[in-house]
Amino acid sequence: TSPRRRVAPGARRAPHGAPNRTYAPRFRQAGRQTGGRAGEMAMEGSLIALVNRLQTACSSLGDLGVDSGDLPSLYDALPQIAVVGGQSAGKSSVLEAIVGKDFLPRNAGICTRRPLVINLQKAPEGTTEEYGEFAHRKGERLTSFLAVRQEIEAETERAVGAGSKNVSPVPIFLTICSPNVVNLTLVDLPGLTKVAVEGQPESTVREIEQMVRKYVARPNCVMLTVSPANADLANSDGLRMAKDVDPSGERTFGVLTKLDLMDEGTDSRAILDGQTYSTRFPFVGVVNRSQKDIMGNMDMASARRKEAEYFKTHSAYGDIADRMGTAHLAKALSHHLGTIIRDKIPSINALIARSSEKIREELRILGSPVPLDNRGDMLYEVLELSRFFDREFGAKIDREGAGEQLYFTFNTKLGMAIDALPIDRTLSLPNVARVVQQADGYNPHLIAPEQGYRRLIEHCLRLLKAPVENAVHEVASILLDVTRKVAASEELQRFGVLRTRILAAAEESLTRFRDEARRICVVMVEMQSAHLTAEFFRKLPMEPDVKAVTGQSGLDARTEAYLRRIASNVAAYYEHVADTLKVTVPKAIVHCQVNKAKAAMLDAFYVEVGGNEREGLRELLSEDPATVARREKLSTRLTLLKTAQEDINATVL
Repeated sequence: TSPRRRVAPGARRAPHGAPNRTYAPRFRQAGRQTGGRAGEMAMEGSLIALVNRLQTACSSLGDLGVDSGDLPSLYDALPQIAVVGGQSAGKSSVLEAIVGKDFLPRNAGICTRRPLVINLQKAPEGTTEEYGEFAHRKGERLTSFLAVRQEIEAETERAVGAGSKNVSPVPIFLTICSPNVVNLTLVDLPGLTKVAVEGQPESTVREIEQMVRKYVARPNCVMLTVSPANADLANSDGLRMAKDVDPSGERTFGVLTKLDLMDEGTDSRAILDGQTYSTRFPFVGVVNRSQKDIMGNMDMASARRKEAEYFKTHSAYGDIADRMGTAHLAKALSHHLGTIIRDKIPSINALIARSSEKIREELRILGSPVPLDNRGDMLYEVLELSRFFDREFGAKIDREGAGEQLYFTFNTKLGMAIDALPIDRTLSLPNVARVVQQADGYNPHLIAPEQGYRRLIEHCLRLLKAPVENAVHEVASILLDVTRKVAASEELQRFGVLRTRILAAAEESLTRFRDEARRICVVMVEMQSAHLTAEFFRKLPMEPDVKAVTGQSGLDARTEAYLRRIASNVAAYYEHVADTLKVTVPKAIVHCQVNKAKAAMLDAFYVEVGGNEREGLRELLSEDPATVARREKLSTRLTLLKTAQEDINATVL
């Protein structure tokens, strides 16, 4: 059997049955077709320029990654190289050497107080113009790099305050175009420090640590850790941070500065060979301009020649001079960044697709802004939203949990409440005797105590009012809860005034329906005692039941048997009425409350809305400011994602 071929990262295998070759994305093949390594370099440059444009677009449209909130962030998904190191490690010198210009602020203490995203663009062949352009001053090319430095300082002060030494996580975006740079994107982060400088709050040390960590913790961030060779590597702030977030060293580039300042007879060959600190990429040594060189106005070209000469002639570094120096570092970073971008394009495309779908769905729920200039359109929108409320209310009653709650109230709670009434106290023998005697007064009954029967029945039926009224109120509470849930739906949430008015109208109707249902249900109870049918009592035995006498009442046997017969007959009528009410009360409640709420809850509101003029309708359709702001944010982010996808397609395909 033939050995398995290794598939390059990001490539895909041939379909089953196809010739055994590796299928690569089209942009890779395009790179090779333009002429080997030169073609790949051109494609890498195009991809880096693509990311530069996307980062600038993210900045201008409010996607700053760490401050993106709950919106999906494209900025976080873009590969970038962050420069990390202590305050005195030589970060600024390395960056200026890569760019070939003096453009970064220099002073005592913390020079970088905001992240600076530097997009390096190699100028077209034959172009000699060099300039810097800031995203916040788009279209204005600064050919003086002293002006670039001054603008960095001014823009920093605009964010943190004039004369302040505070820091800010909001990045500055700077594009530098020159024939002397490679295509590359670098993020210059504030230098890590252990002690706040004069005039800074003590919290600054922690703020810088947190800011840098948020950047380098991103999986798509490559760390360029800058460490001085004349200090113990174990104390390197940049490597300490890298070890925390990238313990395997897969995303860490190491740079050693100040090799020329090491003690005589010492060198950093072991570090440069990866014997001291293990990372995926070998350390690169650089020699920056000394303070004397800077004061003497040594240009960058001379500094690079001096650096190259240093490595070639040094006994410890001569054999590795080809992989040392600023020029090699810039090319290595550019190549690596281009490779990462190329491999990340599929996942970036997937993120854009997922995020766009999610945002479109939320925008669909929020709805489009309502035109507020035409009365007819506004009236139609208000009525549509009101009808939506009606439909959702009915759906929750008929097909969702509210219907189950109503059923439980009618068929379980009402019956249990009626069965639990203390009817036995009303029909106790002493109470029956007392009521009958009071009803007879001075003129005792001759055959049957009719007035006593009536009073006992009234007393018993009066107990039924409480559970019946409770059922009415509980149904009203269930219906009110449904209206509040519907009013809280996303479709109505955006219109605060309209939602409040609809809810108020619904509550007013439910109160009216409740009162009507209560009145009818109470009448149903009262009418059972208002007219007693003789037919019911004719069927009941009237003779005393001597067998039921217990002898414990203290009464003679005949009197006890007589009173027990009265209590038994009243209980029979009460149970007959109670069983009837268990059936008829739910019918009355459904008719007076549930059905009317489903059919006519907003009838009065519809009439009121129809009489509104333009101003009244405009007020009803005024949106919640949070909803307006959210829609604008989502629309802006969707525009960013759409633009990014078009740019990626144009570059890659």
